Amino acid sequence: MLGDRWSLLIVRDLMVRGCQTFRDFLQSGEGIATNILSDRLKKLRAAGIIVAETGAADGRRVIYRLTEKGIDLAPAMLELLIWGARHEKTAAPRPLIAWIEKNRESVIAETQRRWRGRDSTPLFPAFNRTGGRKL
Repeated sequence: MLGDRWSLLIVRDLMVRGCQTFRDFLQSGEGIATNILSDRLKKLRAAGIIVAETGAADGRRVIYRLTEKGIDLAPAMLELLIWGARHEKTAAPRPLIAWIEKNRESVIAETQRRWRGRDSTPLFPAFNRTGGRKL
């Protein structure tokens, strides 16, 4: 299920960027098409990695959350993030990646704490392709 790029990016965005809605994913800067996003969200739901909940403030709004099965991917996602920064050109600053490498356990613990507390505050800032912070 997580073998394709888009599914991995959706899980990453839920886990560390604070994305929760269809619109959040569309605006994440990855350039995913709406039909592909819709398909991947359905597949991730069917696989039990995410759930869709009705928004508290607006019953028409769908909020996506990782399930326990989804949050269990945190260690693997962290390693993929580190691997990508080592072997590919990424927008993440090298000092941030070095800090993540040294603090794997605390990063995973904080990710899990935020998930349990339904805290959607981004764990890491979004960066643009030139390495600067995305506004």
